[in-house]
Amino acid sequence: MTTVRPFDPTKAVLDRYTAGAAAREAELCCPVEYDPAYLDVIPEEILERDYGCGDPTRYIRPGDTVLDLGSGSGKHCYIASQVVGPHGRVIGVDMNPEMLALARKYKHEVGARIGWHNVVFRRGRIEDLALDLDLLDEWLATHPVAGADDVPLLEAAQERLREEAPLIESDSVDVVISNCVLNLVNDSRKADIFPGIFRVLRRGGRVVISDIVTDEPVPEKLKRDPDLWSGCISGAMTETEFVQAFEQAGFYGIEILKRGEQPWRTIEGVEFRSVTVRAFKGKEGACYETNKAVIYRGPFRQVVDDDGHVFRRGERAAVCEKTFRIMISDPYQEHFDQVLPLEPVAEEDAAPFDCSRTAPRHPRETKGLDYDVTTDDDPRFNCAGGECC
Repeated sequence: MTTVRPFDPTKAVLDRYTAGAAAREAELCCPVEYDPAYLDVIPEEILERDYGCGDPTRYIRPGDTVLDLGSGSGKHCYIASQVVGPHGRVIGVDMNPEMLALARKYKHEVGARIGWHNVVFRRGRIEDLALDLDLLDEWLATHPVAGADDVPLLEAAQERLREEAPLIESDSVDVVISNCVLNLVNDSRKADIFPGIFRVLRRGGRVVISDIVTDEPVPEKLKRDPDLWSGCISGAMTETEFVQAFEQAGFYGIEILKRGEQPWRTIEGVEFRSVTVRAFKGKEGACYETNKAVIYRGPFRQVVDDDGHVFRRGERAAVCEKTFRIMISDPYQEHFDQVLPLEPVAEEDAAPFDCSRTAPRHPRETKGLDYDVTTDDDPRFNCAGGECC
């Protein structure tokens, strides 16, 4: 009797991308345009074995420490190296030894062309950014697992490595990028990806992910197809699930930067398209009263942020110091005006602020109860000689 082996998504991905490291597989990528200025220093072997569906490198900045999840041939890492400059840093993480070998093969050469060496590649799974697989292999070389009785020792070793020598340190990265690899992770582990990204980001850091999503759930029979799964298709999350995963992990300011107008592929009526999503870390923490306010400019009558604050168009909304700083930064700053108190509140004097509700800020809270300035005779406010605004 023939034994049917259960479908293993991880093995399908390893096999497909091992082949993709040796020879180009056109079916593994969507057409993406990159700034050619960044491609000149990158060898053709890397460029032709790069697979993805977007360009998250457009959203990194000089000086950033960048983490590229599923770095593959290293193309995005070498682009990021040029953007962040000599004072930035780039870390690529991939689980495939052949892809890592290809990326590392040109590390010195590309660095010399760029003018600095700020890229490293590490072996790990994007759903477990704490476990360094190279270090685990070193341990296994001297502690082989011979049977079930050795499994507890292996599990203990993995936990020790996560704690003592994590693949990526907590709070160490400014921006996490990824290009079409989250859909390759087993469904049972996808929920682990987003908290892991959140852990490694510094406060105020951001994540920019390009990936394939669907307009409706993928049927089980498609999920069991090795070619469709390893081809970045049947492991895709729905559009709604993808965005909600960022929210559930604690991110704020989540926005869809780019969404494919037309599907990349349609299979049995299910549409698969590319999206790029950005989100920020930093809404956690205590709330303090500093007598500040923000005014939502519109165009909507009102909006609700990721902490449940309701901002009504044209209304001074009382906010805590933490929310104030968020609202005058990306991605909100173009939608809000800031209102500062005439007398700043020192940090040590700030009282706790109730952030469970949003209330209007009375102007006297920022100006002061005794504020009685009159500007009628002040030439700065005399409209007779010109325009007032």
